[in-house]
This record gives sequence, structure tokens and C-alpha cells, in this order.
Amino acid sequence: IRVSLMSQQRIVILREANADRYLPIWIGVYEAEAITIALQEVEVARPLTHDLLKNVFGALNAQVVRVEVSALKDDTFFGNIVAEVNGRTLNIDSRPSDALNLAVRVHVPILVARSVMDSAGIIPEEDLQEEGQVQDVQGEPDQEAGEDRLSIFEDFLDGLTLDDSEDDD
Repeated sequence: IRVSLMSQQRIVILREANADRYLPIWIGVYEAEAITIALQEVEVARPLTHDLLKNVFGALNAQVVRVEVSALKDDTFFGNIVAEVNGRTLNIDSRPSDALNLAVRVHVPILVARSVMDSAGIIPEEDLQEEGQVQDVQGEPDQEAGEDRLSIFEDFLDGLTLDDSEDDD
């Protein structure tokens, strides 16, 4: 998760396994905070929504197998939670941010459809100079991901038509 110092927007950046291709997904502030809490294993007094979802799967003896970023339609990402219960495989429609939140809690793979990576994946240029800084979700400077490294997403951003009032994926 990255926070731009310029806009304070939260972006989850998924990296393709064994490759240098990335998928940026804009998520809401609350979803980003929930992912951060799970990644840092912060204990909370009461279950957050995604903890509740994890608990419901457990109570129903359902196992989350993986989560998927399954499609990109009209600049909106679509997610899927794949679970098994009583020998049946279930595909549950989800916002990607919710699926990612669940994945970090139950420690399952996050998969991205090839069509999504092909249309929205970004390969950074090797010779980018790091002039600016990006803060990680803990608020500390991230030396490896300067503003110039995020500039590889500018073309992708220019192609999006997002309503500023929405925090959805």
C-alpha cells in the first residue's frame, strides 16, 4: 500500500510473481487502514468488518482458497473470493479491496486475471530517477518508491474516469 504525498490517495500495488509488472488498484482510506492493521498484526478490541468475514467463513466450516482480481470493466476492478465448503467450490463476488483484506487475514494467494494484467498492468522503466518520496502506510519515507516510480502510473491514471466522491474500487 502506498500513499502519495501529493494527493494522499491510497493505492494497493500488486506485483506479478517472477516478473517486474505491477497492478495499481486505488482503494478507500478505510480499506487501506484495514489492510495495514492486518499486515502489521495489530490487535483490535472488536473485530473489524473483514475480521468478521473471516470469522463467518470459519463458523461455516468454509475455507477461503484464494482471492482474485477477476475483471476490469469501465474503469472498475472486480474481485472474487474462492472458497470451499462441504466439497463445493464457491465463487463470491467482491470488491477487490474487500477480497484483499480477507486474503491478508487468512493468508491465501491473490491472483489477477491475465486480461486484467494485460490491460492495466504497468512495467516500470529501469532508468527512473527517484527525486520525490512516497510514504508507506506507517508514514515513514519509502526510499525504494519515489514519486517518479509512481509516475509510471500516470498514463493509467489519465485513462481513468473516476468520480471523486467514490472510495470504491
